[in-house]
Amino acid sequence: MALQCGIVGLPNVGKSTLFNCLSNAKAQSANFPFCTIEPNVGVITVPDERLNKLAELCKPQRVIPTTVEIVDIAGLVKGASKGEGLGNKFLANIRETDAILHVLRCFDDPNVVHVDGNVNPIRDKEIIDAELQLKDLETVESRLQKIQKQAQVGGDKQAKLAVDVLLRYKAALEQGLSARTVALESKEEEAVAKEMFLLTNKPVMYVCNVDEASAVNGNKYVEQVKEAVKAENAEVLVVAAKIESEIAELETYEERQMFLEEVGLKESGVNRLIKSAYSLLNLKTFLTAGSDEVRAWTFMDGSKAPQCAGVIHTDFEKGFIRAEVIKYKDFVELGSEAACRDAGKLSIEGKDYLVQDGDIMHFRFNV
Repeated sequence: MALQCGIVGLPNVGKSTLFNCLSNAKAQSANFPFCTIEPNVGVITVPDERLNKLAELCKPQRVIPTTVEIVDIAGLVKGASKGEGLGNKFLANIRETDAILHVLRCFDDPNVVHVDGNVNPIRDKEIIDAELQLKDLETVESRLQKIQKQAQVGGDKQAKLAVDVLLRYKAALEQGLSARTVALESKEEEAVAKEMFLLTNKPVMYVCNVDEASAVNGNKYVEQVKEAVKAENAEVLVVAAKIESEIAELETYEERQMFLEEVGLKESGVNRLIKSAYSLLNLKTFLTAGSDEVRAWTFMDGSKAPQCAGVIHTDFEKGFIRAEVIKYKDFVELGSEAACRDAGKLSIEGKDYLVQDGDIMHFRFNV
């Protein structure tokens, strides 16, 4: 399952520059609004050092990392929820993503025009939030009109539950709060909420785009953002997109590492962003390893063995018999599956086994 993140923000905050860092696709990065007319989609690999280590031990024919899809969505402006700028089309593009990467401009540069005249990341954040909330309020009110009669006349319990959730969302959105601030009280309510595809219910990460001097420790703008999003329990990531784009152009891993060290960074912002996006969506990775292939697979934290088998192929889940599991640490220490088996480090797990991040798995099934 490919995770899809939508990059949003006002025009000229560095969205397309960040997108260019993240993927091999090169979005037009220009000093004017709406340079991204169609949503650019880039597929990037998720960095995982464990794959390299397993490849050294197994010497497979191929190594396949898991991937993330990044969608670069054109800059939203005030009034987007009512169709201003290119609003409606791009709000629809956001709806299809799993998470939102909200890019905020946290750097001063007289050569890059700000759509509102000066740098103010909190104002920028509030403009985007308001547009997404207004669109959600429109969705909620439309859904309520359709379902309230059904709940009153038909005595439909599911409809009544939906109305209750919708009214709570409506109250929050009318107060200028995002849907994600509404506490859901049961799995049934969560299921109803999921069907609504509300924009402000998606997990969000704030990406502060800074200049080179602020790449390591941030700056006053970053501190303002951190303070403003405290109540949201959202993650804030500091990235110098311009530097990251220069690093992405370098051909070898060694060159990229040298550049990072010169700037004072241990790891690229791109790597940190992808890993944080995984954490944001509660995703983990299990591995398969052999002489043919070493591969990473994405699963939702809390998944059981049959569900993870289904990530590889639906037949694996349907005909699941058992899972053979080796912990990554044991595999690396002992050097092979055979050695792990001999040392009693290969466990046989059934349908109730909760898969852990980094588990090396082999599924037995019969269809």
